[in-house]
Amino acid sequence: MEWIDDPSRGDWLRERLDESYATMHGVVPRGYPAYARVFHPASVRSLPDRPVPTQDEYERMPEAEHQALYGRYIDEPARWADAATAFGTVLHPTAQWQALVRTPVGGDWRTRHTSNGREFSAPAEGDLEPADLAAIARHLVAHTATPDAGVAAVWEGWGGLLGHLGHSPSRSMLSDDPVHERMLQRSIPNPFEDAFRKPTWQAGILSERISTGPRLTLPGREYVMFSAAPREFADPDWVLGAPWRDVESEERGFPPAAQHPSLIWPDDRAWVLVSEIDFDSTVIAGSAELIRAICADPVIEALPLPENAALTWDADEVNA
Repeated sequence: MEWIDDPSRGDWLRERLDESYATMHGVVPRGYPAYARVFHPASVRSLPDRPVPTQDEYERMPEAEHQALYGRYIDEPARWADAATAFGTVLHPTAQWQALVRTPVGGDWRTRHTSNGREFSAPAEGDLEPADLAAIARHLVAHTATPDAGVAAVWEGWGGLLGHLGHSPSRSMLSDDPVHERMLQRSIPNPFEDAFRKPTWQAGILSERISTGPRLTLPGREYVMFSAAPREFADPDWVLGAPWRDVESEERGFPPAAQHPSLIWPDDRAWVLVSEIDFDSTVIAGSAELIRAICADPVIEALPLPENAALTWDADEVNA
């Protein structure tokens, strides 16, 4: 994978997008025969012999009871269909998570408890685990004439991705070391002194050349583009070859990681994968055959999505 410094490689997408976000076509290109919505996995927590306490219940517990619960939680991935069954709702192509889990007005949709005491946590937005992307990519590779040539675009706004000229670091690392924490506290910029300090380059994951280089500009978003063979994403270890891989975090003991691409398409444009940063699902635009294959794969939770579908917060009229 190599950085693409010519934003015109993505101009064709802009021509197929709406200026409005009223439907998915504010981010998903028009002009394809069919579309699929891949639901990002949620998670569910349970206890073997009692309901999972809500946050309020947990905060009222004595410390001894906290300790008694430690290590006993069972955390598992959960499908949207699991949540629909648990909350007595209906999974359909334009379902919205907060409606699926019966979130009351003003309630926290990110964490919801079922009547039998299980705790569902909302899916990630704009992000898929490498193994989940690999499962999708195996179908994508089979439905393009250019599986070894394509583009991956990463949203510029992910924390720490790009460097910048300023006083505050582009990225910060978490640490349990009290000495390190004190050093961080001493290094926090003084806002009164900042006005008299000369800005310096604050490094990000990507180089200064890429960080200051041209971007693909689409309605409301800008992306850094890389050449990427669709075939590479069919292997969960694709992160090891990604130029936006967070090597510095690895040097501090974290496992290899690279942000999930926001857009992927092959050179023949037979399909487009769109993981909009505000969507808790990924949309695939492509042939009817591709969409059928993805939706039929038991490893992937996906449903066909009609053209002009809305995926906005209030789009779920079935579970309203």
